[in-house]
Amino acid sequence: MIQTEFEKVILVGCQIPPISDERFCYSMDELNSLTVTAGGNVVATILQKRDKIEPSTYIGKGKVEELKALIAEKEANTVIFNDELTPSQLRNLVKILDVKIIDRTQLILDIFAQRAKSREGKLQVELAQLQYLLPRLAGQGMNLSRQGGGIGTRGPGETKLETDRRHIHNRIHDIKKQLSHIVFHRKRYRKRRKKNHVLQISLVGYTNAGKSTLFNGLTDEGTFIENILFATLDPLTRKMNLPSGFKVLLTDTVGFIEHLPTMLVAAFRSTLEEVKEADLILHVVDSSNPDYDQHEQTVRKLLQELDVVEIPTLTVYNKRDQQLESFIPLSNTDYMEISAFNSHDIARLKEAIERKLELGMSPYSVIIPVTEGQFISQLKNDTIVKELEFNEQLNAYRIKGFMFPNHPMQHIVKKYCQ
Repeated sequence: MIQTEFEKVILVGCQIPPISDERFCYSMDELNSLTVTAGGNVVATILQKRDKIEPSTYIGKGKVEELKALIAEKEANTVIFNDELTPSQLRNLVKILDVKIIDRTQLILDIFAQRAKSREGKLQVELAQLQYLLPRLAGQGMNLSRQGGGIGTRGPGETKLETDRRHIHNRIHDIKKQLSHIVFHRKRYRKRRKKNHVLQISLVGYTNAGKSTLFNGLTDEGTFIENILFATLDPLTRKMNLPSGFKVLLTDTVGFIEHLPTMLVAAFRSTLEEVKEADLILHVVDSSNPDYDQHEQTVRKLLQELDVVEIPTLTVYNKRDQQLESFIPLSNTDYMEISAFNSHDIARLKEAIERKLELGMSPYSVIIPVTEGQFISQLKNDTIVKELEFNEQLNAYRIKGFMFPNHPMQHIVKKYCQ
């Protein structure tokens, strides 16, 4: 982490109807976790209940004065608000408090800037940051010149943000152009996969639900795992073997979060297209989290916004070994309770995935002469083989399984149908 001891942070939250006390507490706890992930040291928290947000300063005048005194007492240099601030609120707060002001949106963008490793990921984050900061430049000038590093400064950098708007507009245009080329190549790759009838499965879920741990268990892949928010940002795709020997592609995607910045969803839309092209979605939910139901609903809502509603989905309630006593699955059907660290659970999940895929396939039963070795090998690779036995009298293999109705091997299968 970067300068944890330097970043003394005060968190500020305002609870307005109809948000319950419980939901508000969970939201503030999440803001605390986000701050720690970004490299901040939370030294105090200020909370307020209001009927509505104060248009000029987010919190009321009295709370602003209380916050100012607390900043002096704790020698804090950063204040993070639990909502997205308007440009005018940001300007007013910077003027009154004379410290660096960050809102929830900018905090999430900052974490994404730290986590992005690929060229595409870095471009997507920079695009989102520039689009967010463009209308706020007037209020950030003094703030940016003072901060000199830390939370909220990763990504495009202060020197770029303090230049004129025309330069920023040009940079946004340039990034969009670069991303369009990446999107074009990604589409070609997806088209080739579809042509070769390679099945795609996508892991989705709230951040820190255990997707990367599950990805490793399903693919024997050694991806980065840490108990922090947004540990995985750049999507990763690897082959996964199902119990029948059938091979599919599994993609680990970026974790979702409540109030995920709109510009971030837009910037990462090309990456999230992988989810739209999936044949099956594994929705991973942390069943040990007290706010698991809200997390599940948040992900479902984001999937709806991405127009991902027709794709078959299997809900995977992870961390069953730490599961809440009060846990009740939201999904009535098509769900499993597992621990990603349990090999028996991983095996059960693979079986469930195979059964789920079979629902979109057609059964077949064929008798194939031993001389057709290449075709037998193709069936093993491109279809789900459930039974394979050698018949000595016929000197042939009896094979039963499932395959997609539009698969190019269908006409050969018909030739050998029983």
